[in-house]
Amino acid sequence: MSKQLDQVNTIISPYLDYLKYQKNYSNYTIENYGKDILEFFQYLNRENLDYKSLVYSDLRFYLMYLKEEKKDKNSSIDRKLSSLRGFYQYLANEGVVTSNVFSLVNGPKKEKKIPRYFEYNELEALFDACDLSTSLGQRDRLVLEMLYATGVRVGELVSIKLSDINQSNRTILILGKGNKERIVPYGDYCEEILKLYLKEGYVELNKKNSPYLFLNFQGGKLTERGVRYLLDQIIHHTSIQKKISPHMIRHSFATHLLNQGCDLMTVQKLLGHESIKATQIYTHVTTDRLRNVYQNSFPRAHIKDDIK
Repeated sequence: MSKQLDQVNTIISPYLDYLKYQKNYSNYTIENYGKDILEFFQYLNRENLDYKSLVYSDLRFYLMYLKEEKKDKNSSIDRKLSSLRGFYQYLANEGVVTSNVFSLVNGPKKEKKIPRYFEYNELEALFDACDLSTSLGQRDRLVLEMLYATGVRVGELVSIKLSDINQSNRTILILGKGNKERIVPYGDYCEEILKLYLKEGYVELNKKNSPYLFLNFQGGKLTERGVRYLLDQIIHHTSIQKKISPHMIRHSFATHLLNQGCDLMTVQKLLGHESIKATQIYTHVTTDRLRNVYQNSFPRAHIKDDIK
């Protein structure tokens, strides 16, 4: 079995390439899939199991290992099973294994977490924390504005090229998951910062004649990790006591649209969700908000003291 572990890279690498070039998954997602699959092969090596001849009972013991020995949370276990289910489907399609054994296994039920998001005044504080007198400050402000204005994923954001932007009608062509294209609009605030950045900051940063919109200080394409780093730096210059991530700004985009009366189908299309179920999680947030507004605003929401 140690030979199997030695061959792990030759087994996993083609699949990760498939995710990158065929499925257009983000580097962040691909990195996590790779870690999940490598961890599984290490477990197989420990248990002296061949990855090509697994049976259902082997996977049940693997689940016990994750839950009882590793103390993984249900959400983590569910993600690992998803990674391995996709991997084994790829192996089955390539004829490496006879069937996808992971299709027999369901993950543990996980709690539906309400998406964390920023209130609008918090977003304004983030915007104001960027120094527009510098090229990097202009870039960082545009990162924030564009994430919020479009709701794009971070992998989609860093892949935007100048040729994808139609400034005349203020839209961007986005290449999403599964190489699916969609058009997203952007508004006045984003347009203003985009024009400033293209006129000043982009010219200064673009030392290598890059086709990409967002560049690092060396003139290369800004990475997903680079975006997460700059967001961490920005929030440290505010009084906001929250963790920040690109996806949290995406959550804010969807939540604020629904709070302002936008219909769910439109939000689904803007986010690039394949299924409406993925978008419905935001209705929990808006329902809570509606309840609070009702309790505070409707005259007969509470019984008055004089008629008790």
